[in-house]
Amino acid sequence: MPSPQPTSSRPAPRLPEELVASSTFLLKRLGFAAKEQAIEAYEPTGLHPYHYAIMLVLDEGSRETQGSIADALGYDRGQLVGLLDELEQHGLVERRRDPNDRRRQTVTLTTDGTRTLRRLRTLARQTEDEFLAPLSDQERADLHALLLRLAEKHEPRCALSSPRSTD
Repeated sequence: MPSPQPTSSRPAPRLPEELVASSTFLLKRLGFAAKEQAIEAYEPTGLHPYHYAIMLVLDEGSRETQGSIADALGYDRGQLVGLLDELEQHGLVERRRDPNDRRRQTVTLTTDGTRTLRRLRTLARQTEDEFLAPLSDQERADLHALLLRLAEKHEPRCALSSPRSTD
């Protein structure tokens, strides 16, 4: 009796052409694929891309309260508290009561957090390079410019802080 083939060796079923012809469908599918690859890449660090985003916001220095971090990233405040708990357990962030408003918590990166963020930045660049490997440098720049234009309309938090040139 022949042994069953592993599922990974079977070709993936083809999607209907109408779906593949849809740019928004492709954006969604590629978003899922990019997220899966990033989660897998971050796994050995014990962290998650969500942690990385929080650390980037903190490193920027413009937002330090839990509420402002959640708002900047579009995270649910309850979800953010859990993520901050995990970062704190790793010794990467420190939370303190705001001396001006005892109801608020301020959050800062620790020295270990800053070091870890440097490593995560490298990991993020490697992950992006792997995902975008089929594209030339010019195609990557063009894709990014197009995505930024879409972000300005549909996800303003992703838009650049300075207006882009229309030359």
